[in-house]
Amino acid sequence: MNGGFSSSDETDLIRAELDVQKRVGDLGVDLASLAAVSNIFRAANKARYHLERTVLADQDVSFTAFTVLWVLWVWGEQEARHLAVEAGISKGTLTGVMTTLERRGYVKRSPHPTDKRLVLVKSTEAGDEVMAELYPRFNAEEARIADGLNNDEKHTLATSLRTVLRTLESLD
Repeated sequence: MNGGFSSSDETDLIRAELDVQKRVGDLGVDLASLAAVSNIFRAANKARYHLERTVLADQDVSFTAFTVLWVLWVWGEQEARHLAVEAGISKGTLTGVMTTLERRGYVKRSPHPTDKRLVLVKSTEAGDEVMAELYPRFNAEEARIADGLNNDEKHTLATSLRTVLRTLESLD
């Protein structure tokens, strides 16, 4: 029964966690880590889906495309390999996303001035404009998503997730 796994009702989520514990408890696994990581996945997937369905659907922009535009908007021109890392996607995925964004006039690719094997990517004026219009609405939805937490809890969660990210980076 996978129904409890996708439900956002707290009782169903706890029931799903207890079902998982019952199934894997005899294996000597770290149940607290299991619950932490699986809830990171659940929350991230649900937030991504919500943001794509609400804010990003208006511009017909995927979450991945939004992330690429956001990186370029905040940090400016990037070498494609670095942009893929910053956006958390593969170089192959980035190529497809850049093709779509370039077709829409949001990004421009150019060869690196000293190493023609490398590609530089920058946001265009149209890309910057769409981000300036889109990001405040995106952030308003981020605030709605985090509304159940007070500011101290938001800071604690952000700090804890940064620790998880640093741990993951040390494993690579």
